[in-house]
Amino acid sequence: MNFGSGTDPIEGSRLAISILDYFYKLNATTISTTHYQELKEYVLLTPGFENASFEFDLTTLSPTYKLLIGIPGKSNAFEISKRLGLNTQILEKAMSLMNSNDIRIEDLLKEIYDNKIEIEKQKEEITKNLNQVELLRKKLEKDYSASEEKAILLVENAKKEARDILLDVKDEATKIIKKMNSIKSKNNVQDLYNLKNDINDKLKTFSVNYNQSQKSNLSKEDIVIGLNVYVIPLGKNGIVKTLPNSSLDVEVEIGNLKTNINISQLVKISKPEVKEKIITSKKPTNSFKSKTISQEINVIGLTVDEALTIVDKYLDDAKLAKLETVRIVHGKGTGKLRNGIHAFLKKHPHVKTFRMGSFGEGEMGVTVVTLK
Repeated sequence: MNFGSGTDPIEGSRLAISILDYFYKLNATTISTTHYQELKEYVLLTPGFENASFEFDLTTLSPTYKLLIGIPGKSNAFEISKRLGLNTQILEKAMSLMNSNDIRIEDLLKEIYDNKIEIEKQKEEITKNLNQVELLRKKLEKDYSASEEKAILLVENAKKEARDILLDVKDEATKIIKKMNSIKSKNNVQDLYNLKNDINDKLKTFSVNYNQSQKSNLSKEDIVIGLNVYVIPLGKNGIVKTLPNSSLDVEVEIGNLKTNINISQLVKISKPEVKEKIITSKKPTNSFKSKTISQEINVIGLTVDEALTIVDKYLDDAKLAKLETVRIVHGKGTGKLRNGIHAFLKKHPHVKTFRMGSFGEGEMGVTVVTLK
């Protein structure tokens, strides 16, 4: 209802205040519309009453129908009249007739209204940000769950692969036992040697696969020149030739090849085993070194390039030690290592003759070398 309209504004406003106060004392809920300034001021200062208004867009000169609780409606008569083209002199005269109290109240209402609008905008921005934070939180929870599921899946797959490997090893062991029992019953020693070599080859294959799954165990401080390493991407053994640069890359010699690689791709390994048998030469005229160098070197498990580097140095040492014969243990396997060593021995300046070993030596794949 619109209290006090249609009569003198002063009397109408006083009458409206009295009626609202009467209803308030009766605990009645009352909604009233008004343009009376006195009524708006009374509600601002009196407990139990609350101003409210609908937002008005001065740009489009139309209401937005957005309810603003706590803000009294502001008269926009002058602004609307100006936008509609009313004579400027008329507007200026009308504004000059406003008393100072009316102006202060109007300014106060405008300030309240502007603050309310700004607060509403900030509230909307905060709500928007909170919604974005909530979406981000849900996404992070989803990503974490996905990562956790992936990790669990990787572990399960690793367990499955390990189980499959064990089953394969068990089956292979069963087959080997059956073969050994069969060979033993036939008393065929050479077949046992062949079977042993097959097992060694399979162990080497398993060792290579294992090494390829290894992770680097080196830091910058661990790197020294001459360090024996396993190069993970290439699946080869090598020797560190330089210290790490600023990018933690080092030069690694792999046989006749030299390449730069990051230390994160290297695994420290022990030096290839060489059997050291302290055997004196048959000739009493041999130097002291003949007592400290072995007459046999073992290069089983190395690549051809790796083995040739070691064999070359060994033959030099054997020549200095004045040894007449030495043995190179290379195993049987596919014969690739043996053929590579034999081709190398044909051109070596210290080698007089060489032959495959016999009388038990051949069981491991041994080449006997006679030095010049």
